[in-house]
Amino acid sequence: MVYMSEPFNDIRQVEMAIKAAQRMVGQATMSMDEDQLKAATNALNQAKKQYKNAFAHATGVDDEFFEFSSELIERLDHQLTEAKDE
Repeated sequence: MVYMSEPFNDIRQVEMAIKAAQRMVGQATMSMDEDQLKAATNALNQAKKQYKNAFAHATGVDDEFFEFSSELIERLDHQLTEAKDE
């Protein structure tokens, strides 16, 4: 039986959380619906939380993954902020 390591699970959770946030931010910024914007903000906050948790427990994990994930989260954050300011 093969067991997945914790760092792999953490990374997988970050990937899934970011993908969910990307979908929700995209929908919310297109519709500009207040409820969708709130849901997208919550999804992005969840992705940030998953990222911080995984980063804190990272040992010998791919630095490129964390750099790429951080940039994605920043882009989504900027996109949401701009949509809310309109």
